[in-house]
Amino acid sequence: MTQDLEVDLAVIGSGGAAMAAGIAARKAGASVVLVERGVLGGTCVNVGCVPSKMLLAAAGARHGALTNPFGGAPTSADGVDLAALVGQKSELVGWLRQHKYADVADAWGFPVLTGEARFVDRDTLEVDGKPLRADGYVLATGSQPHTVDIDGIDAVDYLTSTTAMELTEVPESLVVVGGGYVGMEQAQLFAHLGARVTVVGRLAPQAEPELREVMAAVFAEDGITVIEEHAAVVQSAGDGGVTVSTSSGREAAGQRLLVATGRRPDTTALDLAFAGVGTDPRGFVTVDEHQRTTNPKVYAAGDVAGTPQYVYVAAAAGRVAATNALAPEGSRPASVDYTGLPAVMFTRPQLASAGLTEEQAIADGHACTCRVLGLGDVPRALVNHDTRGAVKLVADAETGKVLGVHAVADGAGEMMLAATYAIKAGMTVDDLADTWAPYLTMAESLRLTAGLFRDEMPTSCCA
Repeated sequence: MTQDLEVDLAVIGSGGAAMAAGIAARKAGASVVLVERGVLGGTCVNVGCVPSKMLLAAAGARHGALTNPFGGAPTSADGVDLAALVGQKSELVGWLRQHKYADVADAWGFPVLTGEARFVDRDTLEVDGKPLRADGYVLATGSQPHTVDIDGIDAVDYLTSTTAMELTEVPESLVVVGGGYVGMEQAQLFAHLGARVTVVGRLAPQAEPELREVMAAVFAEDGITVIEEHAAVVQSAGDGGVTVSTSSGREAAGQRLLVATGRRPDTTALDLAFAGVGTDPRGFVTVDEHQRTTNPKVYAAGDVAGTPQYVYVAAAAGRVAATNALAPEGSRPASVDYTGLPAVMFTRPQLASAGLTEEQAIADGHACTCRVLGLGDVPRALVNHDTRGAVKLVADAETGKVLGVHAVADGAGEMMLAATYAIKAGMTVDDLADTWAPYLTMAESLRLTAGLFRDEMPTSCCA
């Protein structure tokens, strides 16, 4: 820029939240510019959702060939060319970055400036030292892998979820610290590619206990060792690997170490204090229900604001942030409705949920009632010769309204769209039990589980 640039809205970032904010602003007829200091597209397309799920799909295909339950249709799986898979992943990422980000920005007519953004006061942003003034600002800078304070961690060469997906060879053995969705996905990814994997940490800590037990059994079946304790000390091993010790003294050794202990925002370069933008103790930007920060001109959306870390949440919040930043004085502000929010862990089988857990429903004051259906009673699972999994419905005991749906199953993530619709629409378990469900689909398990609220006697295939 050779001169001050004045726009209606300036968005810092170029990921899902930023792109949604830019599109919303252009729909409103406003001028908007995005500022990106790194690679266009943010976390999801570059180092998060897209690359990890592609590699998980590849690993799952190999594991499916190795564990094929159909003896009459034999399959096989040879060694893994991880470099080729990573190259294929990079090609997909590059294509999406161009067609879903660069081309979309061009089509909507907003530029993406490359540079480091920082606030110099409450009303002015600088990009590489040059002023950029706007009527409103949206912070959408995302988050980065965060390493917890483990004694010795800085003395070893460890991987994160980002750097692990750039490896060109499958490690012989791998220790994963962290049992959340990133840790579990990465653990199973490398186990299915042939590595010997140990997880240190509690598996799926946010999942329903019945489904957590299922996933523990799946990991055991996959040959993944799980030590459900906190990692306390990390040190180099004599063979060039690493050893992780827990607080109780248990040890896990591996050729490589992957740390998957959460994500934190990196906002230090933004100089938020100059803008009067507050953050919480973990560094996330503080926002109200309308995505507004402590500076009325500045809004925040996506991971940087501490909201649930899903790209569809980031996009919804980005739209709300842009809408409110541009809204006329006195207009009714928009907000994100989290009712029935779905989540998917792309393990094999998938672990997915929508709405409230049993614990959350009770905490919210509901008289709660639940039913759990094992996949051994789901025809689709029987046909697939894979009955690992279960479905749990959480309902209000007084009204029968569906409050939450949770599942471990092949295609559990696909089931959550119907679950979200049911929760958003206020359907009861009777409504769900009486709704058409195509036979021999995994989604039919929603109807079957809902039927358990009437009685728990066995039924015929379609009864």
